[in-house]
Amino acid sequence: MSRDDEHRRFLGGPRPVGALVPALTRPAFKRKSPAGAQIMADWPALVGPAIAAVTQPMRLTQGTLTLACSGPVAMEMQHLAPQLAGRINAALGRVAVERFRFVQRAPAGAPVRKPRESAPKPLPERVESALEGVSSPELREALARLARGVYRGR
Repeated sequence: MSRDDEHRRFLGGPRPVGALVPALTRPAFKRKSPAGAQIMADWPALVGPAIAAVTQPMRLTQGTLTLACSGPVAMEMQHLAPQLAGRINAALGRVAVERFRFVQRAPAGAPVRKPRESAPKPLPERVESALEGVSSPELREALARLARGVYRGR
């Protein structure tokens, strides 16, 4: 490499690494603001465990924080909006949240409700007597579960 090529490459001398950072971070911050990322990361600490259990921040755009709420929680969140905005903005140290938009959707961490298992109904007498004749306990239990499934709708 000749001296002229080297001189053209470092026009004005070497650049500090800090000068390169904005060019690298701008695309990432265009998609997600730093305040939005901090809100999403610190959500339970910002709003408390009770509210965090039924809500989830989706995005922060132009001062509007979109929250996913489960069921009728959206109405309660509308009433708590001024206090929530105050807590969030105080934690961030600047006014980042001015408005809220509520979307009715179960938060990602919400537990999925399983149907309650009622006490198993007794099987017909002839099935019970047939199961008593099976010597292997594992096989007897498997056949009993199968029979409960067959007789469940009857």
